Amino acid sequence: MAEAAHAATQGRSTLIAAEGAAPEHLLAASGYLFVCPENLGTMSGAMKELFDRCYYPLLGQVEGRPYATLIAAGSDGQGAQAQLDRIVTGWRLKRVAEPLIVNLGAQSPEAILAPKQLTPAQLEPCAAIGAALAEGLALGVF
Repeated sequence: MAEAAHAATQGRSTLIAAEGAAPEHLLAASGYLFVCPENLGTMSGAMKELFDRCYYPLLGQVEGRPYATLIAAGSDGQGAQAQLDRIVTGWRLKRVAEPLIVNLGAQSPEAILAPKQLTPAQLEPCAAIGAALAEGLALGVF
């Protein structure tokens, strides 16, 4: 999902895994596309850890920046979405696209552990959000 969104920006974005993102990366960005899987009804541990590391160093410095979210879920993804939205509310970011939750329907242990392959139809909205966010930033819309 993240790779599809990144590719659609045509070189106007930086793709950074949650584990590698630091406050200086987020501070240097004009906007954000947060992409994560839903794990046990919440965002992934890696994404939560990113916010744990970056939240206070960026507090008061990123207000009004645009953001969007992409979530890969085994069920409805609402827990991960709600958790992410609560955190960025403190940063006072501005949502610029409706949340995109791709339900992969993985409910059995085998399905949960299996590698996931998204279809072109599932990846297209990810690319559209990535392209729209990049274009909006380039045009100064956000």
